[in-house]
Amino acid sequence: MVLSHPTQYYSPWFRWLRMHTSLTFRVFYLWDFGVVARQDPQFQVKFAWDVDLLTGYDSEFVPNRATRPGTGHFWGMRNPALLARLEEWRPDAVLLFGYRYATHLRVIAWCRRRRIPLIFRGDSHLLGQPRPSLLKRIALRGLYRQFAAVTYVGAANRAYFEAFGVPAAHLYFAPHAVNHEHFDPRNPTHQEAAQRLRVQLGLPAGRRVVLFAGKLVPAKQPLGLLEAFLSAPRTDVTLLYVGEGDEKPALQARAAQVSGADVRFLPFANQSEMPARYLLADLFVLPSRGNYETWGLAINEAMHMGVPCLVSNVVGCQRDLVTDGDTGWVFRANDPAHLGAKLDEALDGLHRDAPGFRERVGVRVAGYTYAQATDGLLRALAAARSPALSP
Repeated sequence: MVLSHPTQYYSPWFRWLRMHTSLTFRVFYLWDFGVVARQDPQFQVKFAWDVDLLTGYDSEFVPNRATRPGTGHFWGMRNPALLARLEEWRPDAVLLFGYRYATHLRVIAWCRRRRIPLIFRGDSHLLGQPRPSLLKRIALRGLYRQFAAVTYVGAANRAYFEAFGVPAAHLYFAPHAVNHEHFDPRNPTHQEAAQRLRVQLGLPAGRRVVLFAGKLVPAKQPLGLLEAFLSAPRTDVTLLYVGEGDEKPALQARAAQVSGADVRFLPFANQSEMPARYLLADLFVLPSRGNYETWGLAINEAMHMGVPCLVSNVVGCQRDLVTDGDTGWVFRANDPAHLGAKLDEALDGLHRDAPGFRERVGVRVAGYTYAQATDGLLRALAAARSPALSP
């Protein structure tokens, strides 16, 4: 497996794979972001994830010689030693996460020369996007032909691969998932932390909470959510922002202009702190626009905690996880008035039947776990190793 850097989503899956399958694998990381404290340009804080990302499975860091290491540009991952490390380890298949970096293209070429089957994993979609240019369609069709199998994370991601010519026989459903053992609403530690946080914030009993957690950047539309909330503030509802980013000062200034609206702000929360924040929430909102939110794994987290969600129609996971009026609510990403109407509809719906929504949320997200992701990966691996399906 070749992956840019350790993440709080994939590392627990790799540990799960080691514990529950006979698969022999090694993860080659191209950068140490996430385990070494570094500045995140969008969160605007320096941090490392405070959960274990490296134990329980075989991995190694390959030195990144990029002048400006990072995931934001093609030359951000330049790992000249990787091919020698792969040669020494002698894989019989390679799972490649993404294709956007110089190192990725070198791995593809190396595998093709040695006739080592490649499996691709990505989560892109075309929701809300214009038709790709002819040049892009030609380039990506050629790229994806290099892979013997492709795992897709959900419905919008599958449609993306189909648009670039990946045949159905090469597509395997391996859904995006999070560590649901960490996001367990029954955990007493989480419950106690949530209660302490409620007291700290001075939230009275019965006060409902609308939660936004993430980077406070324009693509996620935190200001649009604030305007929707302020357009018809409710005395029994608090809007809570958890995170940092460029838009935080503007959000705080705008919230201060409207009397009677209860808007609170908490700083960036690391992974161990997030379950308590979700437990405060009656509704989680992810209003992203454009092509920014390829999936939205915060939705998985919130749903495992039993929280219904309001999302835009261009959030990648929407078609899979958030069905309007059933497991949550969906608004048109570029329609501020529709966001306000759906926020009102969500609050009214939860007032009438919060337990029903929570039950349906739990049932839906139960199909998006590491077990399901593993099943898809193993089927893709078996197909990739079959000469009949090799590209």
